[in-house]
Amino acid sequence: MEQKTLTLWQRVKVIVRLLLNRRFLLCFGIAWMITNGWSYLLLGLGLWTDTAWMLAVSGAYIAFLWLPISPEKAVTCTIALVLIRVLFPRHQEALKEQVKLIFKTRKKPLKKKRDQTKTEPRQTK
Repeated sequence: MEQKTLTLWQRVKVIVRLLLNRRFLLCFGIAWMITNGWSYLLLGLGLWTDTAWMLAVSGAYIAFLWLPISPEKAVTCTIALVLIRVLFPRHQEALKEQVKLIFKTRKKPLKKKRDQTKTEPRQTK
């Protein structure tokens, strides 16, 4: 099987196609509801019913989400990848091929360095 080397633009297109397909977007939406969505729904419900504990819990969690140290984005993407494997088991081969294309490294031969001790001095005229 012939191995292709991809240019940067081709790799970007593969990554965009991987992340913006309908299966991944569905799983990412579900993962977002698991990690973040409940707090926004709880905040809306707390404002509507004027319940203090709902406002306090959801407000504190949302404030934590906006901190730079929040691992929420990594956790959301990890949950989305797990969900895509669970919900769409028949599409694993296509997913593996796209990931292989993204992370494939070019195998160029290394240039040999000149041996500095064997060079002849230049003659000046």
